[in-house]
Amino acid sequence: MNAFKAMRQYQNVNHQAKALEASPHQLIQMLFDGGLTRVAQARGAIERGWVAEKGELIGKAIGIVGGLRAALDLEKGGDIAQNLYSLYEYMTGKLTEANLNDDVACLDEVATLLREIKSGWDAIAP
Repeated sequence: MNAFKAMRQYQNVNHQAKALEASPHQLIQMLFDGGLTRVAQARGAIERGWVAEKGELIGKAIGIVGGLRAALDLEKGGDIAQNLYSLYEYMTGKLTEANLNDDVACLDEVATLLREIKSGWDAIAP
């Protein structure tokens, strides 16, 4: 096992332990952080021409955005939840476009949107 793989395994175990101890609010914060990290890493992969890594990272970012979308309570959340649902679908489309076209501008747009939503989520910490 090389050092990079060992580090990734450690991070996976560390994140799993944190997730088990986290509140629902903290879990959503972790999703935002993970999404932002994957988008930034995908941007770097595009810039370096690492096609396989780009696809894997964008796939993970799409999964995280899907997790954020799935966490919405559309019945109780009203218009805010509906708007976030639509925004998460838009982000998924932009991530797909970034993957197909190696478009870092799409990744930057998604990162900006995620940061804005995350800042609102962080402001309502219990």
